[in-house]
Amino acid sequence: MNKPKSLRTKEKDTPQRTARVDGTRTRARIIESAGRLIGASGLAETTSKAIAAAAGVDLASINYHFGNRDGLYKAVLVEAHRRLITLDELQGIANGDRPPQDKLRQFLDRLVTRALTPRNWNGNVLARELLSPGSHIEVLLEQEIGPKFRVMSKVLSEISGIPVGDPALIRCAVSIGAPCAMIFVAHRNDNPLSRQIDAMDKDELVDHLLNFALGGLQAIGRNHARTPAPSA
Repeated sequence: MNKPKSLRTKEKDTPQRTARVDGTRTRARIIESAGRLIGASGLAETTSKAIAAAAGVDLASINYHFGNRDGLYKAVLVEAHRRLITLDELQGIANGDRPPQDKLRQFLDRLVTRALTPRNWNGNVLARELLSPGSHIEVLLEQEIGPKFRVMSKVLSEISGIPVGDPALIRCAVSIGAPCAMIFVAHRNDNPLSRQIDAMDKDELVDHLLNFALGGLQAIGRNHARTPAPSA
């Protein structure tokens, strides 16, 4: 007796789906293991052999899933940035019904909260890359920072009056992000600055960053409005 077509199809597809699930889990496990080791010791001091051992895989698995060691590190950087803040989170903030100033505070609160979390591997990896950026940082600009900036640029444009796409808005974004990056990096190690930051009230720190950002955006916006457009 022949089996129904739907049942034959299900039996045929199940091994493929199982293989895909197992492959996804293995890939995630390698990224997690690599992130922990690189976050603790740095990329140069972390061997592929150590990563494979920590993940419970062989060296061939790293090449299979990531192409090579550079491909793995790029995947680690992307995952580290996603754990800081995701594109979906930013879109939720930017597309909300709140005034733009409140949206900017939400964004800053999210960054500061995660900058002050216990020293997890994704924070350590990003801090190391910010302190000593290499060619790998391009993947962050293309896959994470660029798309996220395009979302938040709408909020910055609403506050400043500077059109989206204007280079002045990029400079504003850098000025707003730099203090958050400084807090993020400083908090990765135990030092006098990190201890002072830890002693601060988080909401007061966020409010300070917000007021600083708003003052800058409004001042740059006024100056931008007074500056004549370049001749065609």
